[in-house]
Amino acid sequence: MPHNGCPHKCTFCNQKNIVGQAYQPNADDVKNAVETAISSLKENTKEAEIAFFGGSFTAIDRDYMLELLNAAKPYMGQFKGIRLSTRPDCIDDEIVSLLKSYNVTSIELGAQSMDDDVLRLNERGHNSADVRKACGIIKNYGISLGLQMMTGLYGSDFYKDIYTADEFIKLRPDTVRIYPTVIMKDTQLADLYNSQRFIPYTLEQSVDLCSKLILKFKNENIRIIRLGLHYSESLENNSLGNNYHPAFKELCENKIFFDKITKLIKNYSDKEVDFFEAYVNPHSVSKLAGQNKSNINILNSMGYKIKIKTDQSIDEYEIYIKQR
Repeated sequence: MPHNGCPHKCTFCNQKNIVGQAYQPNADDVKNAVETAISSLKENTKEAEIAFFGGSFTAIDRDYMLELLNAAKPYMGQFKGIRLSTRPDCIDDEIVSLLKSYNVTSIELGAQSMDDDVLRLNERGHNSADVRKACGIIKNYGISLGLQMMTGLYGSDFYKDIYTADEFIKLRPDTVRIYPTVIMKDTQLADLYNSQRFIPYTLEQSVDLCSKLILKFKNENIRIIRLGLHYSESLENNSLGNNYHPAFKELCENKIFFDKITKLIKNYSDKEVDFFEAYVNPHSVSKLAGQNKSNINILNSMGYKIKIKTDQSIDEYEIYIKQR
């Protein structure tokens, strides 16, 4: 539902260029999508949700919203529920009560930042107090809360992004999505970038920041369900700068393990020891190795030989080493 219901045009937003289309789905589209999902997922639909994303669901025309909800309603016995995204200032008791009656199980809020100056500069049209109020209402109805943040927005910096993550943690969401800012053509942000009034994070800076955010949320048992924008040809062709990467999460996880193993290696005082066995969870072997073995290659160039071994008992982001 690209941009539908949004009362503001944020500095960074061009939904058509991000998703590659502007078509608004109708009830038949919902039914067709759900039937397709049933065919592919079969009995696994019990753990799946029907999702409405791309716009501000609770701000769209009420009749249209009910048309979509009613199209999904007959399938509620086969699916876990309905997931949707909306704006923090488009949530109140009346709308959440209505959504609850249609078996909405998850609501994600596009908070983007908890710094009011950043929200104002990017013309979000809401403030951090709206986010806190909306979170309280959603949690009071027993609906799963998701929060979405954007790093590197116009007017933000490393410390403001960390602050946003810390404020999210205080609100105890069940899930978060983290979207590094991508400069889309035909946006106010593109104008700011072209006039050099906006200097975006480099890819390396963004990876460094988000690798820290992964661990921050992990330590609080808050699940990150998306890190980085979904790849689309339209997104790649209509973005400016060089801070977008289709495998952004992978880069961040590679960074986590590179930082951890270099810190562990430096704890060894024996300068002659240069061969180590590094133990990680079986699911984390490629994360330690890095894209195209980039981490291993860098460590080799530093004079360290690394043999990766697995230990099923340790967490996905943990590592320990033994010298050989």
